[in-house]
Amino acid sequence: MREKSRLMASVIGTFILGYLALAFLLFQSGLEFVAGFPGLGVVLTERLLYLLFAFLFGLLLLSSLIIAYTNFFRNRETLFLLTLPIRRETVFQWKFIESVVLASWAFVFLTAPLLAAFGMVRDVAWHFYLVTMVLTAMLIVLPGVLGAWLALYLARYLDRLSFQFLLLTGALGLILIVAFLWKSPVATDEMLESRMLVVLDQLLGRTQFAMFPFLPSYQLTTGILLWAEGLFRPSAFYGLTLLSSTLFFATFTLTRLGRFFYHSVSIAQGRQSTLMSWRRLLTRQDPRPLLASPGRLERGLMRIPGISPEVSALLYKDIVLFWRDTAQWGQSVVLFGLLGAYVMNLRHFTHQLTNPFWINLVAYLNLGTCSLTLATLTTRFVFPQFSLEGQRLWVIGLAPMGLERVVRVKYWLASTTSLVVTLALITLSCILLKMEWDRIVFFGMVMTLMTLSLNGVATGLGVLYPNFKDPSAGKIVSGFGGTLCLVISFVYILLSVLLLVVASGGFHTNTNLSLLAVLVFGGVSLVTGLLPLRIARNRLRALEF
Repeated sequence: MREKSRLMASVIGTFILGYLALAFLLFQSGLEFVAGFPGLGVVLTERLLYLLFAFLFGLLLLSSLIIAYTNFFRNRETLFLLTLPIRRETVFQWKFIESVVLASWAFVFLTAPLLAAFGMVRDVAWHFYLVTMVLTAMLIVLPGVLGAWLALYLARYLDRLSFQFLLLTGALGLILIVAFLWKSPVATDEMLESRMLVVLDQLLGRTQFAMFPFLPSYQLTTGILLWAEGLFRPSAFYGLTLLSSTLFFATFTLTRLGRFFYHSVSIAQGRQSTLMSWRRLLTRQDPRPLLASPGRLERGLMRIPGISPEVSALLYKDIVLFWRDTAQWGQSVVLFGLLGAYVMNLRHFTHQLTNPFWINLVAYLNLGTCSLTLATLTTRFVFPQFSLEGQRLWVIGLAPMGLERVVRVKYWLASTTSLVVTLALITLSCILLKMEWDRIVFFGMVMTLMTLSLNGVATGLGVLYPNFKDPSAGKIVSGFGGTLCLVISFVYILLSVLLLVVASGGFHTNTNLSLLAVLVFGGVSLVTGLLPLRIARNRLRALEF
């Protein structure tokens, strides 16, 4: 990478080092703040670690499932390797190891500053960090194993309507259980006047699931905490327990699932589209006429006023390709599900927020969270759209509508789709924070402008730094263009939130300063969104096929 682009290596290296340093300082400050509570600091710190690793274990399981499914059944390299004189078990072993590495590097990247800060706050010995690395390395294998098993079963039975119905009802049931049963009691004034340990036990009553002894996250956290306290023999017991589970399940997976993997690949490549199965069930029609006649989505796009037939055809193509890629819409569902859970839990803040300063602070932190999620989505899904045309780009370039219009259509499709979601989330979060309607309208306008700007950055840089050789959207984003898009988006969001904080009347009373900050924010947003699109348009005019 250094030989290919020194600028790319410098940007990535600076970004990684900056994140590690900033995350370490934030974690250290937070742990010191929690440890400052007399008599409760240790209890709160340990419970937070149990919760953190339990949730990260669940997220790592979802990531392993999505990546394993894509790597096993949607990867051209896998299909090519299966045609070579190589044992099926060898192909499966290599792809399994590759999936575990791809799914777990972010977990290590996120937890490393936290564990380093925890060691600094507890003033542990040097060997604590080595033991932590070993325990973390053992933990990341188990979600990879379970994700690989689930991916094989999904590929084998996903075409069955009964299995799809069971999967959907199970997901809805889980959401309802979490929404209605998993609620922490609100600390009232009467409760706070009683004993603090009683209040703490009531507030943390719903966190007992993270203390289940057979959870790998519990064994990891307990081993880390015991080693930090100098209890080496009990810590070694939990470490060996985690090691035995890792060795058993990893060995069984690597030696016994090769044949099952080949049968799952054969079924996945030989079945028809899941969408076609549902349409045939709902319409009770023969699927063959659906291939020749326009579907409901295509007819609906053609009926939208002001959209020409060629534009509706391009929109239909992009939407269908996105829906067919399980990895893309699967990651979108997981990300928006997490963001929705975050927004729904904002209602708990309103019981303790009475000071206008803290209300404004939480509001702008909420804006930053929504905008950072939007930046992640635009970088992951909007940036590679132009590159995904691949070797077919010359066909679209020679069409009457031209490449410039194609890029504009992609930009407005991405902007409209993301705007519907982001406006709904920011409006719902503001309502849960019990803001006035003028503030809700203000944050809605801000989110609209930021959505247009972030999509402009992703679309423009996607044209300036294309990759037509790789059909994988994830690998396209991993290049210099995707990294630069993410860095620019983060810098823009940080600058925008700071300007809006200055413009807020909740932190000062200078009207001229507020007006100036709003105007600067608008100018920065316009330049950030329009400049990459303008440069990309000039690039398209000089592009040769």
